[in-house]
Amino acid sequence: MDRPEAPDPEAPDPASGGRRGGGRRIRVDHPLEAVDRRHVFAELRAGLTETPCRIPSKYFYDDLGSDLFERITEQPEYYPTRAEAALLREIADDVVSRTGARELVEIGSGAATKTRILLDAMERAGQLHLYVPMDVSEGTVRRAARELVERYPTLSVHGVVGDFMAHLGQIPDPDERLVIFLGGTIGNLEPATARSFLRSLGSQMHAGEHLLLGVDRIKDPAVLEAAYNDAAGVTAAFNLNVLTVVNRLTGSDFDVASFRHRAPWNAEKHRIEMWLVAETAQRVRLPALELELDVAAGEAILTEISTKYDRVLAASLLDDSGFGMERWYTGSEGLFGLCLAVRR
Repeated sequence: MDRPEAPDPEAPDPASGGRRGGGRRIRVDHPLEAVDRRHVFAELRAGLTETPCRIPSKYFYDDLGSDLFERITEQPEYYPTRAEAALLREIADDVVSRTGARELVEIGSGAATKTRILLDAMERAGQLHLYVPMDVSEGTVRRAARELVERYPTLSVHGVVGDFMAHLGQIPDPDERLVIFLGGTIGNLEPATARSFLRSLGSQMHAGEHLLLGVDRIKDPAVLEAAYNDAAGVTAAFNLNVLTVVNRLTGSDFDVASFRHRAPWNAEKHRIEMWLVAETAQRVRLPALELELDVAAGEAILTEISTKYDRVLAASLLDDSGFGMERWYTGSEGLFGLCLAVRR
């Protein structure tokens, strides 16, 4: 159920310290319903009874998991965040000029840290009007909105608190939009799901509107494996924490200490896979799922995939999803790719 919030234009804005002005420029819609535990339990049960067992990667992100992910991005081996930000700085003015966008829609916006590179370019071009962040975290959307209206005097923010796999239809429908999906997040989706998602996104866009899609590039497997197996063990802690989340959600008794993190390169599917490998046999009881799970020593649970792309694979993904690639940016480092595509 939508819960749009349209502040009184004459009221002080509590989000900006009681000063007038910020509230008139911030709106947040909330199509994300309260968590349905029955859906959570069904999703977890389905994954854990597959072969191999799976835990959906969205269950990484409790408070500790979110903090650990931020720490991952700071590790010297983990290049994607830094590489994408560097590439955005190189191409932002060109993207803004080519698209003529006055409104920026971001899917999976998070804290909108890298997004500010594009917003800066839009401001330089005199094209900055509206930013539409979509994220599952209401607190993150509101915090970013407050920061951005303070930073950019001409900007309004229309946030959407929602799941991008379910709530794309809630994105407002203005003109002159650039839609962005950054971070290589498309790589966390299985190929068929990635295409289905992009088709759904395209159905919310007009012909001629642009999408900027971030993809991590295929490269030396040693570089890729190091990025997901940092020496400090932060990614390992992040991966293992998902079992703690499942234990808390379902009352289960996974022995977290008896699992180890593993993240190999799968050359056939051109992706990194994150696994939790049981070092000892155990019977896991999951009462909320009405399930008992026998885990053999050496058995592994898949927790995340991260598919990597080259230009041909990215163009094929976009073409199959109703987009045409206009520009393929890799920048001076060549570690990351950004695809500027147009909705056909």
